[in-house]
Order: sequence, then structure tokens, then C-alpha cells
Amino acid sequence: MTAAASAPAAGGVAAPPARPVRFEDPARNAAYWDRIARNTAAAPPLTDEQIATLRGIFAPVVAASVREAA
Repeated sequence: MTAAASAPAAGGVAAPPARPVRFEDPARNAAYWDRIARNTAAAPPLTDEQIATLRGIFAPVVAASVREAA
């Protein structure tokens, strides 16, 4: 078994993984991720129904990942 991609930080919360490099130019890459952050911040919050739907979609994937990691 390999080590986890992100080890839990203090308090047991996993640190977010590093962002992938989208563009080789660091300035262009930073601008890309800034635009993603702005779009995410401007989006309305998900409804309870949307959250439940997404959990249902990803539950099999999470379960498989947990079994694989064990």
C-alpha cells in the first residue's frame, strides 16, 4: 500500500492537494486558478436536493476508494 496523497494536518484535517499545473507559464497558471476561484465564489450555494444527488452519484466511487485503500 502506498502513502496517502495528503496526510492529515493538525486536528486530523487533510491538507488540500496542490493544484495541478494547467499552463507552463506561472503567471498564466495563477491567472487561470484565480479565475476558477472567482467563478466558484460567485456560484450560488447548492440546495439540499443537489447535495443529496451528488452524494448519491459519488457514493459508489467513495466506497470503492475506501475498500481499495484498506
